[in-house]
Parts: sequence; C-alpha cells; structure tokens
Amino acid sequence: MSSVPGLDRLNHASDDEAIRVLRGVCTSGAWIGAVLAARPYGDPDELYASSDEAVAALTTEDLREAIDGHAVIGRPRPDDPRSAREQSGVPRAGDAVLADLRAGNIAYENRFGRVFLICASGRSAAEMLAELRHRLDNDPASEWEVTREELRKINRLRLEGLISA
Repeated sequence: MSSVPGLDRLNHASDDEAIRVLRGVCTSGAWIGAVLAARPYGDPDELYASSDEAVAALTTEDLREAIDGHAVIGRPRPDDPRSAREQSGVPRAGDAVLADLRAGNIAYENRFGRVFLICASGRSAAEMLAELRHRLDNDPASEWEVTREELRKINRLRLEGLISA
C-alpha cells in the first residue's frame, strides 16, 4: 500500500471503476488499457511514468481518440467544470484575443484536421493564442509530436489531481 490514499483507491478499484476514473483523465482506450494493466502502483511516480509510456506508444488514431475528449481552447464545455478550470485564463481575455483564438482554432482545424490541443493550465488566452499561431507553421508529423507532448502534460496534471482528491 502506498502512502497516497488516491493512488490506493486507483490501485484497488475494480477494473470497471478504474476505467471510468481513467477515462476522466484521457479518453484514449489504448492509454486507459496500458495504465490499467500496469496496476498496482507503488508511488505516484510509477503512475506518471506508466502514463508517459502509454502516451508515447499511442498511434495517430489513439491520439485522435484522446483529442476528441478535449474541449476546444476558448470554449470550455459548459457541462465539464474541469475544462473551465483548465482554461481559466480564457474568460479574462479581451474580445480581440478571444476572436483571434476562435479564428486560430478554425485555421488549425483546417490545417491539421483536429482541434488544437495545449496544456492550458496556468496559461493566459494570449499565451495560448501565441502558441497556436506558432504551431500553425509546423509540418503535420512535427505537430503530432507536439500534440503528444501536450497530451502527456495534461494527463500528468489530471492524474496528480486524481490521486490527490
């Protein structure tokens, strides 16, 4: 048993319950399966390392599945308080930044065929907009790898929240 009650809950949850909880972190079935299969975890670092390895192993389709579980930057889902928390820097932005973010999201989706994924925690809307504009210059293969790294960071933050709850 670890000294982290949230980690213990994940370790001892039924498979069905663990799947439900992990789906709240990442919607990729491959990621969920890999993290689930590596239980039990002796400490949080083992869990984070397992998550990182699972993200690194995701195929393009697995990444798409994970991305589909995320709100568009600048438009947190009304039924998902976590997306509002993660994008807390957005509501304070001015109208011009929000309009540019909407336009940037459309340009990104037109260029790459998916929503723009960024670890939004602690970032202002202007910072996310600048990163979006920068990433529009990436080639598709490079952008998949940037997206994978952003997903890794998001999953890490969400797992930290999960086990600290």
